[in-house]
Amino acid sequence: MGFSMESLELLLLIAAMVAMLTRRLHIPYSVGLVATGISLALFSVPIDISLTKELIFSTLLPPLIFEAAFFLHWKELRRDFWLITALASIGVVLSAAVTAVGMHYFVGWQWIGALVFGVLIAATDPVSVVATFKEAGVRGRLRVLVEAESLFNDGTAAVLFGVALAIAAGSEVTPAFVSLALIKTVGGGILVGALVAWVMMFLAGHTSDHLVEITFTTIAAYGSFLMAEHFHLSGVLATLTTGLMMGNSGSKSTISTRGHEAVEAFWEYIAFVANSLIFLLIGVREAQQNFSAVWAAIAIAIVLVTIGRAVAIYPVCWLFSGSRLRVSARHQHVLVWGGLRGALALALALGLPTGIPHHDEIVTVAFAVVAFSVFVQGLTMAPLLRRMGEIPTNKE
Repeated sequence: MGFSMESLELLLLIAAMVAMLTRRLHIPYSVGLVATGISLALFSVPIDISLTKELIFSTLLPPLIFEAAFFLHWKELRRDFWLITALASIGVVLSAAVTAVGMHYFVGWQWIGALVFGVLIAATDPVSVVATFKEAGVRGRLRVLVEAESLFNDGTAAVLFGVALAIAAGSEVTPAFVSLALIKTVGGGILVGALVAWVMMFLAGHTSDHLVEITFTTIAAYGSFLMAEHFHLSGVLATLTTGLMMGNSGSKSTISTRGHEAVEAFWEYIAFVANSLIFLLIGVREAQQNFSAVWAAIAIAIVLVTIGRAVAIYPVCWLFSGSRLRVSARHQHVLVWGGLRGALALALALGLPTGIPHHDEIVTVAFAVVAFSVFVQGLTMAPLLRRMGEIPTNKE
């Protein structure tokens, strides 16, 4: 994964200008970045940084997951924990099933290709979701539900993705195999995250140097993710666990008061940089896709993914309709439309073995679904939230 510092500095300069412009134009920052990335590719601006699975997983995703989890309050998360768990497990399975069945029967893809696509596109992407809701200024329970679900559903998606690849490789998949994979991927990821968080908090508790404390959080974010992925566990859940523990531990026992302020400012900036690079590079890759060759599959996929998201939300929320975890109808609508796809789905698609049936079509259609998420759902999210009364009508 090589890239030039010149390209990195150019992209950061462009990102800063886009941030200023989108604020003036009152459009989502992510939309402006992707559109700018497309323009860079169309005008053949030389960019020596390519969007690859390795770049997303090893460099850009860990800090974004850590930052989102660090600012997620455990008290709010605990209140809706079982609802979020159901959405991130049962919901992902239902969504993947709807998309896979539809792609097989309506597009004519082989079962294994349809299954792989259904799984990789089922999980909502924490990068896109968190960025969109931050920009919209959403607060309260709705934001916790949407952001936490997008962070948690990686575990289910990772297990299903592993099962799909095992089927493609000719392995025998049994209920015991799936159960063990779930325990290993999810449980192992959480365990690694907790272990890394405990070590880093122990070390941070023995210093009051805010620069050293920032360094410990950086090691925690990347260390938990890379360690979990090395052992084929869920890197997202590992970093999520680490971020939650360090963000909710209390500054007296771990990070100093000054250190906490410095850490928060540092991670806000790192999240800005990582988000900027991801969406700019998504735009560059979008411009390189030949969408016209599979336009029918793209149209069907977008419809199926949207229906799948609805099937993932409404029935699961209905299960909790008679309890204190009841989700209002308007919040359910927002959950459906707020199920954006982004870098996570593209990372899985870009990392697919070339022997998977319909490999090239899967990658192209995945990019198209992400483009739909960014431009259509992204641009209409704030108006929908205003209509639902979740943000003031004068919120810019």
